[in-house]
Amino acid sequence: MSAFLREVFTPGSIVQLATLASLIASVNFGVVGTYVVARRITYIAAAIAHSVLAGIGFAVFARAHFGWDWCVPVLGAIVAAVVSAVIIGYVSLYLREREDTIISVVWAVGMSAGLLFLYYSPGFNGNLESFLVGSILYIAPADLWIMGALGLVVVLLCLFFYNPLMAVCFDEEFARLRGVNVPLYYLLLLILTSLSVVLLVQLAGIVLAIALIVLPAAAGLHATGKLWHAMCLATALAMIQSTLGIAWSYSVEIPAGPAIILLSAASYLAVFGWKAWQSLQASSSLTRRS
Repeated sequence: MSAFLREVFTPGSIVQLATLASLIASVNFGVVGTYVVARRITYIAAAIAHSVLAGIGFAVFARAHFGWDWCVPVLGAIVAAVVSAVIIGYVSLYLREREDTIISVVWAVGMSAGLLFLYYSPGFNGNLESFLVGSILYIAPADLWIMGALGLVVVLLCLFFYNPLMAVCFDEEFARLRGVNVPLYYLLLLILTSLSVVLLVQLAGIVLAIALIVLPAAAGLHATGKLWHAMCLATALAMIQSTLGIAWSYSVEIPAGPAIILLSAASYLAVFGWKAWQSLQASSSLTRRS
């Protein structure tokens, strides 16, 4: 742990950049993840996460074939994530297609297209595993600025539209009666989720991304009944878990993404177990009184 702390406070070190990236992303996970869990759209977030590979693959393909040096993988990921979110939202809202069907289509097509783009990219020297399980220990300073700007925009939008988004998450019918444009805010929530997924892929990879946006938020919602309380708690949990996960991965030389996910899962199970124990105690108390 002492070696990890020295690296954290070494300016420009890999560990310092990774820790800063995880702290920036944790705010995003706590805020957006709480909306996602409350609205029960975790499978949509998972589909968007997997479709991101199409954008990453196209960016690599375009740089290799067309010389588009400006087309970096994170830009391709953002475009693919937003397009996937809009497609899922528009089709489910206006074309009356079953939501689970369009989720499956976007999921499968995104992954398949991404793999084909990477396959036909000459001279591709990247490691596909870094896209699947994350590569936060190899993050660059430029990536940190992009993550910070993207995360700030997403969090500000979530907080600015807090009331209508909360209404859409918990009671759509009530929101409609109050004059809230439910389809618009639902699409906005999906777009914000898609941008958060891009940050998740940087931290935990495509395969593990959904766990990190769900587990801290689910633990926060189990522990408290208020949405903004859950956001604050989820953000704190995500910060602690990601920092400890990076320290663990640095100490024993394992991938950071899986380490963070395992710690998040342990925290969620602890909170879930605590709530279940409280429910059992309350039930037993009522039984004794009767």
